[in-house]
Amino acid sequence: MVSDIINCDACPVLCRIREGRGGACDRYANVGGELVRVDPLIVLQRTMEADGDAVPFLEREWDAQAAEDGRQFVTGIGAATTYPDYKPAPFIVASTHEGVDMVTVVTEGIFSYCGVKVKVDTDRFLGPEGAVVRRDGEAVGHVTTGEYGSQMLSLGGVHHLTGGSKAEGRQTCRTLLELSNRQAVELVIDGGARVLVQAGRPPVVNDVPEDRMRVGCGSATIGIFAKQWAGLVDEVVVVDDHITGVLTEHKAGRYLGLPESGVVLRGRRSTPGRYFQVADPGTGWGGTDITEPLSIIERFDARYARPGLRLLMVSTTGEHSGYYLLDDALIPVPAPMPDAVAATVERIRENCEPALCTVLFIAGAGGSLRAGVTENPVLLTQSVKKGLTHVTCGGAPTYVWPGGGITFMVDVTLLPKNAFGSVPTPALVAPVEFTMRLDDYVAMGGHAGNVVRAGQLELLDRRKVLAWPSGNPWPMASHHYAWGGRPG
Repeated sequence: MVSDIINCDACPVLCRIREGRGGACDRYANVGGELVRVDPLIVLQRTMEADGDAVPFLEREWDAQAAEDGRQFVTGIGAATTYPDYKPAPFIVASTHEGVDMVTVVTEGIFSYCGVKVKVDTDRFLGPEGAVVRRDGEAVGHVTTGEYGSQMLSLGGVHHLTGGSKAEGRQTCRTLLELSNRQAVELVIDGGARVLVQAGRPPVVNDVPEDRMRVGCGSATIGIFAKQWAGLVDEVVVVDDHITGVLTEHKAGRYLGLPESGVVLRGRRSTPGRYFQVADPGTGWGGTDITEPLSIIERFDARYARPGLRLLMVSTTGEHSGYYLLDDALIPVPAPMPDAVAATVERIRENCEPALCTVLFIAGAGGSLRAGVTENPVLLTQSVKKGLTHVTCGGAPTYVWPGGGITFMVDVTLLPKNAFGSVPTPALVAPVEFTMRLDDYVAMGGHAGNVVRAGQLELLDRRKVLAWPSGNPWPMASHHYAWGGRPG
């Protein structure tokens, strides 16, 4: 052992760090022969400042009273880790909120068992369900279900992080880190599209930015706008990859007393006015592969159709539309769209919400996290499930999944920027906080000897105080219901 080298035990890599150097994770360094956490500890403060701006770093004295009376919340961002498992959490902070003694156990978790769920608002075809999602050629996840106007991606997980090649693990870790820190990442889907994803920003599919997500499927669009089309047109076909709608066949058209137009669509008829599989999935009209909407029309039945019949074809976002008149041979011929009809297309667009990418970090809080809270970890799990312990991630509200363990999920846009880190095992580093009543903490066999009063913290050498995000619930409040009404 060389005297100017420190063995860092903050993760399984066990870096040997020379004086003045940092470890492989860039989180710890050897400063004067002492292992120190490089990044500042993020403290969030409920502030009276109207503008909600961050309190400048190290330009304000530590407000012991604000910490003591529960107006400051110590997050796990920059807190350091509990690894190896026998260590109590780096900070176990007691304060008083509304006359109740509370405690927050603060740590950074090292997660090999983690990933992100990505919701991409788009009607365009990204790839078949189950298709591999790649980053620079390496598999980092897969396509899951298509939801209402959105495509879901599941990225990361222990099998990609540790179960494949070193390159796969590194690319997966890099992808999870950048997405969790709200950076843009380009993904390529086998048999599908190339998509640029960034939390809180519109997706870009094959270099085309998405603007709006659909107002609904073709059938829903018919139902919403049927009354507005009555009298303006004789037939409307709303093109959609999933459910294409036909106005005069649809229950809404029947309710309004609209006569049949005689239009005969390709595809599989489900219920009146609702058609499946009119075309293959793609990036064209309504998430299909078509660029010519008339290609989904097989013919017009002469028993019902007539020359001069007015036909509107439109996509579920209003991005594509066309107006046609039937000629003497009952063939649709393009015609200038009347202003009143164009206004209904614009109304569809108006009702389509902005397309965004949503990134949810998901992880299972296991060994070192729970052992850092109590010597009997199952009591922490039970306390969380009973709603006695509130789980936050960088101060942001989480959803804790039912079932065994503490599997939590968090919207990354609710955390301060760059709240996530990584270690080259590979694994992600994420902040986690467990907040509960002090007496409940003692009852679960918590590390009571390591509890410190918030007002006594002396962290002025590496503390950064930020204003509390106004949209997030305060973790020490008496009730916490996020994402569907489930506690914490």
